[in-house]
Amino acid sequence: MTTPTKNPAGRVWLITGANSGFGQAIAQAAIAAGDTVVAAARRPETLDALVAAHPDRVVPVRLDVTDPARIAAVVADTLLWYGRIDVLVNNAGRGLIGAVEEYTDRELRDLMELHFFGPAALTRAVLPHMRAQGSGAVVQMSSMGGRFSFPGVGAYSATKFALEGLSEALAQEVAGFGVKVLIVEPGSFRTGFAGADALAQATVIPAYEPVVGHVRSGLPDSDGKQAGDPVKAAAAILAALDAEHTPLRLALGNDAVDGVFGTLDNALKEAREWESVSRGTDFDA
Repeated sequence: MTTPTKNPAGRVWLITGANSGFGQAIAQAAIAAGDTVVAAARRPETLDALVAAHPDRVVPVRLDVTDPARIAAVVADTLLWYGRIDVLVNNAGRGLIGAVEEYTDRELRDLMELHFFGPAALTRAVLPHMRAQGSGAVVQMSSMGGRFSFPGVGAYSATKFALEGLSEALAQEVAGFGVKVLIVEPGSFRTGFAGADALAQATVIPAYEPVVGHVRSGLPDSDGKQAGDPVKAAAAILAALDAEHTPLRLALGNDAVDGVFGTLDNALKEAREWESVSRGTDFDA
């Protein structure tokens, strides 16, 4: 590994889960844009090919985002090497399929640690430095499942809903410091997310098979056949970050866009139908 320099090329990115999927695609897009990447993964040896291809622009680090001590160490090392962090991408994650009754407490807590508490800790760790430099961006890799949910993915969606709620407040809190927040909501992309190594299954309760069974079998079967291109997704993310007015949320993929529009339409329709009831609960003037 090349010794990091205090004069890095372009922006400095810290990307979790950089060894595959969206993390790898974003890292490659950042490198192509002339930037420098601190690529984090639980097994940094899986980053060897990326490092070999760009030895002067990529630094691999070992990071399990559920380990607070390692979070602090990686952020400290990155600042020691480069003096700044311009973009944090919270990308590390995995899937879990099952009906709500099928999940164990341990499964729910572990997924929340990975998708919510880890990103929250990393975000808090980099914010003092971004505020001090008066610039920066936090990219939260959520999902279309962070905007709406459906049977079989309740646990996954719950973690992403939590991340989006935190990030929506965060965006308003840090805008005055020159820090952007971008919530990315991909649909189905060929990232390996649906592969056996990344997708866990809860213990099956047969009664739920009519409503969850097609997700339990269909999601793994979709692996490698999804319509979404991670390279195009990474390009869209960089374009959104570079825009004068970066969106708070960026849905990616036709399925995500269709789902978001459908969810918004249904939510508005329901709110209108119950508006008089909702407005009738204040004390009488």
